[in-house]
Amino acid sequence: MAIRSECLSLLVFFVLFYAAVAQRKAALVGGWRPIKDPKDAHVQEIGEFAVTEHNKQAKAQLKFQKVVRGETQVVSGTNYRLVVAAVDGAASNNYEAVVWEKPWEGFRNLTSFKRV
Repeated sequence: MAIRSECLSLLVFFVLFYAAVAQRKAALVGGWRPIKDPKDAHVQEIGEFAVTEHNKQAKAQLKFQKVVRGETQVVSGTNYRLVVAAVDGAASNNYEAVVWEKPWEGFRNLTSFKRV
């Protein structure tokens, strides 16, 4: 009888634990999460892509400097919402860029770019 009680207690514990973990993950899917290290090489690469792509689309001459800060969002791939510093002539300005990336397909798309 004691073994059955212990097994039941363990089963209840694991069911509650799983439910708590699943609820936490569900709350994070689709939400924006801060990028902990904007100096990360991949994050900087995404920022440089954003400026280069903006230059092609807008026929601009911005020069990428760095990613200042950013957030990611898990979608079918990852959205990166970055604040990038770029030089426009002699003036340095910050811009908000959103890039959608699906690395398993080699896909990147600049979805928005604006001065902030």
